[in-house]
Amino acid sequence: MQRRDVLRGGRFGRRHRGRLAGVAAGVVAAGLVVTGGPGPSTPAAAAAGATATTTTTTTATAAGATAAAGRDGRGLVDTPPMGFNNWNSTHCRAEFNEEMVRGIADLFVEKGLKEAGYEYVNLDDCWALPERDTNGKLVPDPKRFPHGIKAVADYVHAKGLKLGIYTSAGTKTCSDIGFPGALGHEESDARQFADWGVDYLKYDNCNNQGVDAKKRYRTMRDALAATGRPIVYSICEWGENKPWGWAADVGQLWRTTGDISDNWSSMLSIMKKNLPLAPYAGPGHWNDPDMLEVGNGGMTATEYRTHFSMWSMMAAPLLIGSDLRKATPETLDILGNREVIALDQDRLGKQGTVLASEDGRWTVVKELAGGDRAVALFNETGAPQRISTTAKAVGLPAAEGYRMRDLWQHRDAHTAGTIAATVPAHGTALFRVSADDRWAHYPPAVEAGWTGTPLAEAGRPTELTTTVGNLGRTPARDVRAALRAPEGWRVEATSPSRAAALATGKRLTTSWRLTPPAGAEPGGYDLRLTATYRAPGGARTTAEATGTAQVVVAPPGGASYASDLPWMDATNGWGPVEKDTSVGESAAGDGRPLTLGGRTYAKGLGTHAASAVTFYAGERCTAFSAQVGVDDEAGEKGSVGFEVWADGRRVAGTGTLTGGDAPQAVTADIGGARTVRLVVTDAGDGVDHDHADWADAAFSC
Repeated sequence: MQRRDVLRGGRFGRRHRGRLAGVAAGVVAAGLVVTGGPGPSTPAAAAAGATATTTTTTTATAAGATAAAGRDGRGLVDTPPMGFNNWNSTHCRAEFNEEMVRGIADLFVEKGLKEAGYEYVNLDDCWALPERDTNGKLVPDPKRFPHGIKAVADYVHAKGLKLGIYTSAGTKTCSDIGFPGALGHEESDARQFADWGVDYLKYDNCNNQGVDAKKRYRTMRDALAATGRPIVYSICEWGENKPWGWAADVGQLWRTTGDISDNWSSMLSIMKKNLPLAPYAGPGHWNDPDMLEVGNGGMTATEYRTHFSMWSMMAAPLLIGSDLRKATPETLDILGNREVIALDQDRLGKQGTVLASEDGRWTVVKELAGGDRAVALFNETGAPQRISTTAKAVGLPAAEGYRMRDLWQHRDAHTAGTIAATVPAHGTALFRVSADDRWAHYPPAVEAGWTGTPLAEAGRPTELTTTVGNLGRTPARDVRAALRAPEGWRVEATSPSRAAALATGKRLTTSWRLTPPAGAEPGGYDLRLTATYRAPGGARTTAEATGTAQVVVAPPGGASYASDLPWMDATNGWGPVEKDTSVGESAAGDGRPLTLGGRTYAKGLGTHAASAVTFYAGERCTAFSAQVGVDDEAGEKGSVGFEVWADGRRVAGTGTLTGGDAPQAVTADIGGARTVRLVVTDAGDGVDHDHADWADAAFSC
């Protein structure tokens, strides 16, 4: 699990346990069937780990279950598993308990999530006591689970759901507390899980004592199979031994990366690592880019929709990682979008593949049963971008027109062949496209948008150009564009905002002057472009695009430390970017003094790869300078690269710097630049220990 649990200790050890403990492993369970008697009759007996069940397993039953599930997992998870796991929202805190698990099961039913396909309610680490009993059995924590695990399983099963559990292929689990792992106890632990009625096992990789990964994970596979109970086997060895190449006959899913974190950089990095592995996924064997963070609060709604869209396009397991008892309607709308879920659960079982990727504009295509194509137009950048492809390019047959359904707007339109959208920063436009003889029954698809982010100082005007284009085969008539800004802003069209008609491929281009009020605070402000038009049948239809305008503050004359200036935006691999301290990986202000090469710096920025911090220079600055390197707190570990970008041009950078290298001086000519972006890369080898400092970072203006 490579835990990054700052609440339990070790600022670095929590995500590097696999490397500290030895080689990682991969796993799976071929399922069978078990019948058992009643579980422990009292909470005390359950908490003590009693397994007084009468188990009957026959060769015929085992063989039948094996045939049904198959060594490759077919029949057990023909589509990616969907459910819940508590770790991302609770870690090992006290709120992870029996009451929570029952509450999640209740909400699956009450909120329609069960009906949408969510099935597994999974317990992660910290459910057991730190020591086994005198018989070597696992003991559920009597404070967290006073009625034992079997009682919880029975409750979940009564709801028509399934229960999952966690352990590690090592001597201890990943928690710093050190709960018992299953290495050397595989048969006993598997039997306990089966007797309790467990349906899913997540098998982690911590404290593995250097034992070969394949051996460890296959041992547990065989132990699970011997119980006779069908148990989904989730291999969580972080992709260290490339399980996609060997685990298809071991488990039903395997982690492809380290742990996800609830921020944009982490989600993006994991997505990029998982996308190329499409050839290894299919019914019964799935790439697992880790659990969902939707609803945990570290990303915007737009970013969470991208997260959910891309996990579904990648045929990834959809395991909710937020506490549904606290979920907002917006979170439930994202998690419950059945049209998006249908892509993930498509019976063809293909993972989406990258059709194009250039300058942060991604086109990902997923072939669906029946011949349709799911098309994700994903914008990695921090400003709106137009992204386009064609029906031919995504693999659809030649046709006069195509049905194009927007899976977030839940709207149908038709296109002559172009599939395009102006996608907001960090957003994804998601379509289901098909060659449809009834294409003319749908209105023409009209694309509205703009590119870039308008920048304005308070009280001063800025310019913005919008476009409204017809992608359809039939004309869009009486086209009208309207731009809305927050209250107090002045919005003026300086060119025509209406057109009598737009034929196929034609556009209405409108220039606008935006002026924020004199007292506007720095930051992003929402803009909405609305295009209304009439389809050939006369019905009035709407297309919309959203984005932001940025109110910025001109830097003062002279030299200014970067940490004393407001930034426009910042992304960070773990935790927030810190001012005048190193990054602490969790809450703001949890870092330490910036230290490079034994010297402590009072001023600077503490970041964690991958990171980008953008400042407004307003064409007023001439130079940027800093001392850069991996903070001393990482020891000799960590490897990063530093880059300075001015208006989209790379103007300075370092090679790879490690924790063992001396800090480097970076200077950059930024004369005439409106924006300056400070970037830290992971040097291409992952983000472990990548605490990157911009010490004494300063602008000369």
